Amino acid sequence: MKGIKLKNSCIFYYGNPAGYVEDKRAVIDSIFKSEELENWLNQRKLMTIWRDGIFERLSKGVDINSEEVIVLKNCRIWQLKTDVSPDRKFIGYEELIKNFGEADKDNYKIVYDGEIETNDLEEIYTKFNLDHPQGFDGHSLSISDVVELYDRTGSEYYYVDRFDFKEIDFELEEQNQDMKMSL
Repeated sequence: MKGIKLKNSCIFYYGNPAGYVEDKRAVIDSIFKSEELENWLNQRKLMTIWRDGIFERLSKGVDINSEEVIVLKNCRIWQLKTDVSPDRKFIGYEELIKNFGEADKDNYKIVYDGEIETNDLEEIYTKFNLDHPQGFDGHSLSISDVVELYDRTGSEYYYVDRFDFKEIDFELEEQNQDMKMSL
């Protein structure tokens, strides 16, 4: 199986980035499903998940010279619940802070949780406005929404502001409550 290589957690199938390995789990693009690749994965005792779109994602993140892979994070889109006061909806970050304090996770619900082709916030904004992915159950991405990028190492949260994104500590309240309870 000389045509299959594992390099920097990326599985290359005859030179093509076919998938990646993370915690004894291989996530492979369905277009590469073959007996040869399945045998290679079984020999390495990797649990395999076949998923569409992995090749495209990895292709965009591979530096041809070093073959290092940019591992894409998963994405959650948080939008304000319908019962939240209209005064909190569609406002800029500065106005939110001035009138209500930090964004409160209890006021939000998850309207999307899954993989997308990018970690770039501007591209995410465009995707959730022009080409909603399957499983998206909200309105087009707008001011006051929160984008979460996450992987096994943790989460990053970004408030959609008037002209850009503000990184926020979306879990701050939960952490403070946990700390008080343990005292």
